[in-house]
Formats: sequence, C-alpha cells, structure tokens
Amino acid sequence: MESIALAAADKPARYRELLPQISALLDGEPDLIANLANTAAALRACVTAASWIGFYVRRGDELVLGPFQGKVACVRIALGHGVCGTAAAERRTLIVPDVERFPGHIACDAGSRSEIVVPIFRAGRAGPGDVVAVLDLDSYDLAAFDEADAAGLAPIAELLGTLAW
Repeated sequence: MESIALAAADKPARYRELLPQISALLDGEPDLIANLANTAAALRACVTAASWIGFYVRRGDELVLGPFQGKVACVRIALGHGVCGTAAAERRTLIVPDVERFPGHIACDAGSRSEIVVPIFRAGRAGPGDVVAVLDLDSYDLAAFDEADAAGLAPIAELLGTLAW
C-alpha cells in the first residue's frame, strides 16, 4: 500500500474508511516502530485538523517519544503530567478543547491549542500497568477534537494494542 485513500467528508466516515487501511498497513509487519510510523502517517492523511500526530511509548513511569508527524516534540513525559501523562495514568481518553485551561499542560509546541490523547492497552490485559503507549493528536485550532474523534481513534488504539510491545 503506497497511499491512504479517503473519500468521506465527515469525521466518523473517514475514520471508518481509515481503520481497514491501517489494518492492511500493519498486516504481516512485526516491527513496532515501522507500524507506529505508518499509523501516524495514515492518521495525518485522515485528521486534517491535526498539527501533530504521534505516539509516546511507556517506559516504566514515563512516556518516551515514539514515531510522529509534525514539529519536534518533548521527549519524556512523566506519568500523571500533562495531557499525555494524565491520560496514561488515568487510563482514559482525554479531549482537551483548550490546552491553556488544562492544569499542568506541557507545551511542546507553543502554537497548540487543543489535544486528544488515547491510551493504548496491551491486548487482552486489564491491569494498571498495561497502558503501553498513548496516541496524541494536537491542533492549532481550539476545540478541534470531539467525541467523533474519540470514537474513531478507539478502534485504532485497540488494533495497535495487538502489536508486539
């Protein structure tokens, strides 16, 4: 597969079109970094409001920058800090319409105005240490992300949880 093809105009339909294409990208490829990199690129084609799309991979009590699309980013984030660290620690998706109103927001890009972070759980696990990474999307627009994004990104995060972490 050389490109992502999306015809739908509305967010839910675009995510529905994207999921099988990401699945095809990951099929048969065992390398985690390659899979995360291709997923970030595929999401970039789908989520036009995003200024930054990428992954932070859990390493002990912190998240470490993984593959991404966008400007250079913070390398390490402690669990419980910023939007990414909070989403990982609380094991839930966070939609932040205005990052300046999020206590402890970490401004890796001063231009970012909104964010969504989706935790990725190791498939088949439910323990507190089983968040293996987070999927992070930032935007220069306020309130760029909503429940349609959360619903569209959840099955992608679930698919990524099946990778060899």
